[in-house]
Amino acid sequence: MLATYIHNMDPVIFDVVGPIKLRWYGLGYLLGFVLGFLLLRWLARKKLWVLPAEKVADFIAYSAFFGVFLGGRFGYILFYQLQTVSGRAEFADDPLMIFRVWDGGMASHGGILGLVIFTYFYARKNKVSWTGVGDGLCVVAPIGIALVRLANFINGELYGRVTSGVSWAMKFPGALRENGRAWDAVNACRPLAPEIDNFRGSDNEVFSQQLSYLIDQSRDRPEILNALGEYVQARHPSQLYEALLEGFVLFAILFALRVRIPKLANGVITGLFFVLYAVFRIIVENYREPDVGQALIMGLTKGQFYSTFMIVGGLCFLAYSLKRKQPSV
Repeated sequence: MLATYIHNMDPVIFDVVGPIKLRWYGLGYLLGFVLGFLLLRWLARKKLWVLPAEKVADFIAYSAFFGVFLGGRFGYILFYQLQTVSGRAEFADDPLMIFRVWDGGMASHGGILGLVIFTYFYARKNKVSWTGVGDGLCVVAPIGIALVRLANFINGELYGRVTSGVSWAMKFPGALRENGRAWDAVNACRPLAPEIDNFRGSDNEVFSQQLSYLIDQSRDRPEILNALGEYVQARHPSQLYEALLEGFVLFAILFALRVRIPKLANGVITGLFFVLYAVFRIIVENYREPDVGQALIMGLTKGQFYSTFMIVGGLCFLAYSLKRKQPSV
């Protein structure tokens, strides 16, 4: 009786015009920026951030583009595309995928690195404390992380590892692409969706089209959803674990420190963000399915491996900040 839920959420909220669609993934980023703006403005007005309230809007806009989008996308290409088991990156066959951010493919570690670089130059230009700027950003960043992880869950992507005996485990039809039973699942659905036999192309192209079509149709046709579910293994909903730990829990800790200890030295919150985010990520990676085609590094997933550098960086921020003891305001 465990793990009976088969994921069938639609990543598209509604169609706008033609091929333009409003997706939960994009909405997650948008809401993250809006809420980040509102909270940073509140912190600035309460004198809990080094920047004045009137600069918050520009700061968020620049952070979104130069830090999150550029850093996240280039980080995905650098960290997850250039090193694959097959030795061939996805963009080698489809160069335009680099620009299709609406299809996913944003690396959180790349986004964080992009924000570190952006805030450094922004702080120098505006002659304010770099770590002070970072502290405010690190307080609000977990909100965006939580929202994007929730969007990952709605998309049915970045799901967890196969498990048993866990009552909240779920079945993600998208996992059929890698569990070796996809062909059986497609054949089981042929009587329910005979139109899939009309697809044309090479064998691999037809099979991929058929599977994608069936997964899309399963959101509105319970009979197809149940048929696919027979071939899908129950997995941890690791996206929700990440949303909880890397998002809501991390935000609660950092926000409480910012408000309750207003004179906390610049950089302490930044250092704690790096360390805690990395620790939470390392924990959750034990329950998350490694990306297809990604080799382990010294027995660690790439998410765990890159997180170790974040811990080192966070400890350096903490040591530097506590040594200087420069107040935040």
